[in-house]
Amino acid sequence: MFAVLLAAALATLASGPKVEPPPPPPPVHGRFDYQIGGSYKPAAGVAIVDRDRSAKPAGGRYSICYVNAFQAQTNELGWWRKHHPHLLLDSNGNPVIDQGWDEQLLDTSTAKRRRGIAKIEGRWIDGCASAGFRAVEPDNLDSWTRSQRLLTRKDNLALARLLVMRAHSDGLAIAQKNTPQLGTAGRKLGFDFAIAEECQVYDECDAFTKDFGAHVIEIEYTDNGGIANFQRACQARGASISILYRDRDVVPRGQPGYVSRWC
Repeated sequence: MFAVLLAAALATLASGPKVEPPPPPPPVHGRFDYQIGGSYKPAAGVAIVDRDRSAKPAGGRYSICYVNAFQAQTNELGWWRKHHPHLLLDSNGNPVIDQGWDEQLLDTSTAKRRRGIAKIEGRWIDGCASAGFRAVEPDNLDSWTRSQRLLTRKDNLALARLLVMRAHSDGLAIAQKNTPQLGTAGRKLGFDFAIAEECQVYDECDAFTKDFGAHVIEIEYTDNGGIANFQRACQARGASISILYRDRDVVPRGQPGYVSRWC
């Protein structure tokens, strides 16, 4: 009996600790639908659906959970100011705002503040997993570029690392959202795939496919480059990655202004 137990122990030591496989990213070249402006029934053939964390995942599809991770969502700013004002970025008492979306930036400048943000958003990520999402999309990774030089790339990557670890511990894949200037750093940090907005317009798509291969979801918008830009994107990469043409406000199907097309 002792010999049997010893042999089993030695076999365990030789094999090392069990390593869990990484969470699977969205299916390559799957038809993608961006529904962060409101949920609706996906069209036939859609394989990947991205919805806000407050929504339910799309049944039968690979569902991505959108989290505004580096800025305060407009409708949640009051909550942040009431419960966690020290986690909001300000400059001499004046809130630092992303003027494009009227969102106040979160303050990633110290390890203590990053841990505070990650504690809150970690619960959001847990909720995404519990709801049945397969991946998470933390938005505004590049907020340091709008921070009046109060934040740095290093600050944001440090928070991103905490979110990557939380997502993976929940069995979720996690996306690098935009931020092509990271180069290989995003992949090394642990991001599993990329979601790239308007990379055709800004000639940035190669920066994503270089590091993530075909695990890239590209979104082009009607108000920046138009249909001709989308067609050029399809010609260049439509056979290998997911490409979506969408209205800027990503409104639900049936509402005025809705546009959604695929290569």
